[in-house]
Amino acid sequence: MQNSEVVLKFVSKINSHDVPGLVSLMTEDHLFVDSLGSRFVRPAIEEGWRQYFAMVPDYWVRVERVISDTEVSVLIGEAGGTFVPKGGRPKLENRWSAPSAWVARTREGRVSEWRVFSDNEPIRSRMRQASASP
Repeated sequence: MQNSEVVLKFVSKINSHDVPGLVSLMTEDHLFVDSLGSRFVRPAIEEGWRQYFAMVPDYWVRVERVISDTEVSVLIGEAGGTFVPKGGRPKLENRWSAPSAWVARTREGRVSEWRVFSDNEPIRSRMRQASASP
């Protein structure tokens, strides 16, 4: 399987919120780097995906362009969803999206690194608004 095929399969698992599927596509030493530069490894990243999907239950990634070589793919697109506070319900005003890019490294048919470049402000503003609401 080509690098870009593995990476697009990984995106498909993100979009279906399939944590076991994501894990099956991760190397044992998988590294996740968020847009603030924070780094996470397994097994913490597995729980991180579960928590993120609980917080943004309709999270999606839309890939518009893939630039790929044998080990690295750069994906350009958009990400979004609806922020739901713990114990809350989805509300239209908590929907967000942001232009995004991802760099994925693969090794032996699995993703060894997933690096996110996205503006955090759209979701953070929804989080602030939700925490200020009674």
